[in-house]
Amino acid sequence: MSETWDYTLYVPNDLRAVTISRRTLRLILTMHGLIGLVDTAELLAAELVSNAVRHTKGPAALRVRRSPGGVVWIGAWDADPVPPEPPGSLGGVTELEEAGRGLGLVVACADGWGWQPSARFGERGKFVWCELEVA
Repeated sequence: MSETWDYTLYVPNDLRAVTISRRTLRLILTMHGLIGLVDTAELLAAELVSNAVRHTKGPAALRVRRSPGGVVWIGAWDADPVPPEPPGSLGGVTELEEAGRGLGLVVACADGWGWQPSARFGERGKFVWCELEVA
């Protein structure tokens, strides 16, 4: 059985939260000996947190946990209960563009993804999450 852990970082609705979330995630994974997941996990977390702060008006949160089965779960909570737009393909976006990749990037890089209704800060909202299997 793998070591399990669970971290939550609450962030304001501020685009600087994306960088803070990426760096916090890097530290968490490094401290738990999962450096091989860092680059992909940072990319996924940045996309999830960016969506949470760009497309909603309230606070957000990044949650990172490792399950007993060894899967790393990364989720972003936001205060908007509306489901995320279905993932698009990456075909219409050039590699130089920073925005517009949406959940297509998450689908392409993660081992699984989804969303679920959730509440934080006394507000209804949702978690959009993805999973990375630990090799």
